Amino acid sequence: MIIGLGLTVVAFAVAGRRVWWLGRLAFSGQPAPERVAYARSHPGREAETQLTEVVGQRKLLKWTVPGAAHAAVFWGFIILIFTIIEAYGDLFSRTFAIPGIGHSPVLGFLEDLFSVGVLAGIITFTVIRLRNDPHREGRRSRFFGSHTGAAWLVLVMIFLVIATLLLYRGAQVNTGVFPYNDWAFASHAVGNWLRPLGYGVNSVLEVVFLLAQIGVIMAFLVVVAYSKHLHIGLAPVNVMFSRRPNALGPLEPMRSGGKVLDFEEADPDTDVFGIGKVEDLTWKGLLDLGTCTECGRCQSQCPAWVTGKPLSPKQVILDLRDHAFAKAPYILAGSDEAREKLPDAVKAEAERPLVGTKEQNGVIDPDVIWSCTNCGACVEECPVDIEHIDHIDGMRRHQVLIESAFPQEGATMLNNLERRGNPWGMAEDKRLEWITELDFEVPVVDGKIGQDVEYLFWVGCAGALEDRAKKTTKAIAELLHTAGVSFAVLGPAETCTGDPARRLGNEFVYSMLAQQNIETLNDAGAKKVIASCPHCFNTISREYPQLGGNYEVIHHTQLLARLVEEGKLTPVTAVEEKITYHDPCFLGRHNKVYTPPRQLIDAVPGTQAAEMHRCKNRGFCCGAGGARMWLEERTGKRINEERIDEALALNPDTISTACPYCMVMLGDAVNAKKAAGQARPELEVIDVAQLLVRSVRSDKPAKA
Repeated sequence: MIIGLGLTVVAFAVAGRRVWWLGRLAFSGQPAPERVAYARSHPGREAETQLTEVVGQRKLLKWTVPGAAHAAVFWGFIILIFTIIEAYGDLFSRTFAIPGIGHSPVLGFLEDLFSVGVLAGIITFTVIRLRNDPHREGRRSRFFGSHTGAAWLVLVMIFLVIATLLLYRGAQVNTGVFPYNDWAFASHAVGNWLRPLGYGVNSVLEVVFLLAQIGVIMAFLVVVAYSKHLHIGLAPVNVMFSRRPNALGPLEPMRSGGKVLDFEEADPDTDVFGIGKVEDLTWKGLLDLGTCTECGRCQSQCPAWVTGKPLSPKQVILDLRDHAFAKAPYILAGSDEAREKLPDAVKAEAERPLVGTKEQNGVIDPDVIWSCTNCGACVEECPVDIEHIDHIDGMRRHQVLIESAFPQEGATMLNNLERRGNPWGMAEDKRLEWITELDFEVPVVDGKIGQDVEYLFWVGCAGALEDRAKKTTKAIAELLHTAGVSFAVLGPAETCTGDPARRLGNEFVYSMLAQQNIETLNDAGAKKVIASCPHCFNTISREYPQLGGNYEVIHHTQLLARLVEEGKLTPVTAVEEKITYHDPCFLGRHNKVYTPPRQLIDAVPGTQAAEMHRCKNRGFCCGAGGARMWLEERTGKRINEERIDEALALNPDTISTACPYCMVMLGDAVNAKKAAGQARPELEVIDVAQLLVRSVRSDKPAKA
């Protein structure tokens, strides 16, 4: 008893000191009052989230084998809490029973069942780690860059927890004090193995392995507090305060001191502009760093990493975490005088730029943050709800607004947005040229939208100005006209939503464009908006409300699918083609619109749909998001070519999508493949609206 309690006191003291230190560091971050307010105002939703994400292991189980193994270990340790209580009770009385439960044979069976389940789980983990050994697999391994030594240590410790448990229970079987019947099958099996040793030896083994059980559990507690396995305690908290249901979709507004930044009154000397140093992270951001499990799921799905870019979402979090821990004494010192007394190594760490090249001794290389497409694959995959995009775009904001350090091509795009209201820098009157190519009238809003107009069609910069996207715009307009849907457009009054500027990090230009558009939409009396570009769709529907612009926004595929279902559009002409659909990231992962585009393809007679293996919530980016549409891709394989290689493996007749950015990127990749003789000359990339209009036009050929 003395030894067991002594071990416990020491372990809790060591682990407690670490937890106290971690708590101080976390709360040194910027306030995030909206996270607490949301959690308090949605208790039912938070409870459901804890049940599905933490207890139910929803995200982990998407990876069937490792997910099942993790679930077995997780659920096993929940049940094995009872064995820990019993072990401590046995220190005081060999016949201890948990009050209210006693020695139920069901409990004994469950304890042994989950003990075996945990063993099966760690055996599975061992095989997975051996097969994905980063020393052999290199970048292909999702564990590349992880602290694999700590992972192996924890696997050994979990094994020892189960081994010592079963050995001391097996010894109890032979000393006659084991309280459970044969339902506790594993304990009785171990007892049979130990029986030849006799009563005396088993009496000693009972004490030795009982103390070993408590000792291993206490050692495990300390290891958890000092390793990546902090996620055992932090994951439920991180999930609770994550940006559900908006971790994907909108970016958060820039905040300083917990308040939304007002650019007219902001002072760069006192206010926080993005993330320029690690303490500019909110406490939730710092919590993200400590919660990372280093599982590498984000890394394995990141299009930048897969195509040889320097960005690994996992490594960004780990680098920020290591820097935060190393700088912590400086952050927590409290005064300049105390900081002067710190070791030189700590002061050197504090002076490192958060974003900087190797020559500058930066924590995060600039090429890392500029490689991100904001596709959201990392956030979608993360089992503990880390918000990688918020951190990356926060660093971008600081680099653009304070350091003026960003890719030169981005400067051209921003200049065009400020001067012309579109990324290409084209004249405003060009926005209406597509209308002249139609054989029916499209009303252009001049003042207020007429009462007879149901929808405002937000055409978008690409839809109005880019030749390939203009074909989609005309197809949508023709389909709406055929279905009898009344709509109007803004024409020259429409400007870029600001998405490219915001995703690049220039919140100021975004705010300027967004406020201008909100004023235009409000003056026009817009209530219902159709958007053909997922980036416009996402920005108007989910980011403009941050600035007071609230509208009912629908993507064109959603509306067209509804019109087909209602019988207002009837596909009649067969299109005998094999078609594969590419999910735009900002329509799919960010806004969960997966079904309507596929419904449209299925509605067209003669089509044969073929899914790429990376589709829907695991769809692979085209490479255009996060303002990457306007930046050069200089490192590794081009992301759009990686995606097209996947499509070409299906030998499709047509590649369809529902985003003008995707059409441009995939179209360029197809043209490159055609030039190299690696794709059929007739292969094309089209929007699903273009496919539908071919079938609805019963008097026109199926192939334009």
